[in-house]
Amino acid sequence: MYALIYDNQNPAQLLKQVISVHRSRKTAENALFKRMKRLNKRVWQCYTRIVWVDGQVKTNDLLNPSMFSAWRKGEKIPWGELYSDCD
Repeated sequence: MYALIYDNQNPAQLLKQVISVHRSRKTAENALFKRMKRLNKRVWQCYTRIVWVDGQVKTNDLLNPSMFSAWRKGEKIPWGELYSDCD
């Protein structure tokens, strides 16, 4: 399942709080866009990202990095995520 997590990129803070849970990446992306609009911030300013979680999670659960990944196994990863567009 997909989850939106709060991730402020602080290496000292390993546990990430689940903001919301979704059955598809599409609904997770919609939730992220709504959050950005509600906060009136860009994605990197929201400290929010979409992750894939094996197993059941619910809102406000805390996840450590070993419990999630950026992409579901077998999911097609967009070209722009695989290769940098700068030197």
